[in-house]
Amino acid sequence: MAFRLPSIRRATSISSSKRTNVPKGYLAVYVGDNLRRFVIPISYLNQPLFQELLNQAEEEFGYDHPNGHLTIPCSEDEFQNISSRLNGL
Repeated sequence: MAFRLPSIRRATSISSSKRTNVPKGYLAVYVGDNLRRFVIPISYLNQPLFQELLNQAEEEFGYDHPNGHLTIPCSEDEFQNISSRLNGL
């Protein structure tokens, strides 16, 4: 017996088209006051350092962020520093 899943429709806004430019195995996050977009490997999700950033995001924004995307509450410089540390692992 085969199951047919309903098709998923994409929104037709400019911001959603940006989200589709994320390669398989990566995740887009938004960082800093200007909400700069970073595309990071999903392997970061397993790292305790990045999990702490996710916990901070949950505390600040909860699970229902008004912009509908994952926002990390730290400065761009701090995020780039953490990202470079994670790349070295």
